[in-house]
Amino acid sequence: MAAAVILSAAHEAAAISIELKDVASDRIERQRAAGEGRLPLADTPDVGRLEQRLTEAGLKSGAPMLMRMFKETSELEIWLEKGDRFVLFATYPVCHWAGTLGPKLREGDKQTPEGFYTITNRQMRHLGRWQRAINIGFPNIYDRAHDRSGSYILMHGGCSSVGCFAMTNPVMNEIHGLAAAAIRDGQRYIPLHIFPFRLTDAALAARSESPWHDFWSSLKEGYVSFERTRRPPRVAVCEGRYHVEDAPLKSASSETQSGAHRKNRRTSTRADWAFGALRSGCPAPRVVTAEGPEHAATSGRAELGGRSVTQR
Repeated sequence: MAAAVILSAAHEAAAISIELKDVASDRIERQRAAGEGRLPLADTPDVGRLEQRLTEAGLKSGAPMLMRMFKETSELEIWLEKGDRFVLFATYPVCHWAGTLGPKLREGDKQTPEGFYTITNRQMRHLGRWQRAINIGFPNIYDRAHDRSGSYILMHGGCSSVGCFAMTNPVMNEIHGLAAAAIRDGQRYIPLHIFPFRLTDAALAARSESPWHDFWSSLKEGYVSFERTRRPPRVAVCEGRYHVEDAPLKSASSETQSGAHRKNRRTSTRADWAFGALRSGCPAPRVVTAEGPEHAATSGRAELGGRSVTQR
């Protein structure tokens, strides 16, 4: 009997070690808390007071949003637009995510992705096990360029996962509702940035020996751009690497969008890139004129809701 218990415990420990390779003790504790009904998790915003929290922050449901995920600390941030900048509205504990720090490489590796993703209306799922779930859009253009495979990588409720981000049902209801409202009020592409950790110089230097150091350094460009401007950066995939540019101020973006609607859909697609659509193509060379530097026209493809549209 004792031997059977030992073998059972060893088998269970082995199963956990496959799913949780590092920074795992906090995830195990959150799973235990959820299983015992000790919800909400510590540091969870009061989801029963959503409207009051929005009002207190001077924000409104339907405002353009950005989501940032940090795997090491198991945090999801929601930023909402306020004036010319985005402000932090809420930080939620991620109840559970599988795998280790580093990107997802292939179907079935029980690993969560890292990179720049885009949420569209077609990714707001209402079917299946989770009535409120968001397909994060893996694999994106970058992932496909590196032959990474996988499907149905979700942000969903509950507190178990073998490749998704589990947020608990009440938290997922709030996140889904805010994203749906933003899309309904005109934000066609919601950026979702998934980072291994906060990409500071010190954090990267401490992991200089990691095989993912170069990849994380490329993600840092997007992290730093948003930290500096508080606007979602423009992100493209150029020759198998992420290329990041600071987003223009809202006033400049609004003028571009207004002009796009007066011209044609192709120009409109290019304006959408500034608001979350991940683009495939290399940046145009900078041309210096008497009026100052500017970008020459270029061609590329933008990933729009799971399909590509050619830009010239």
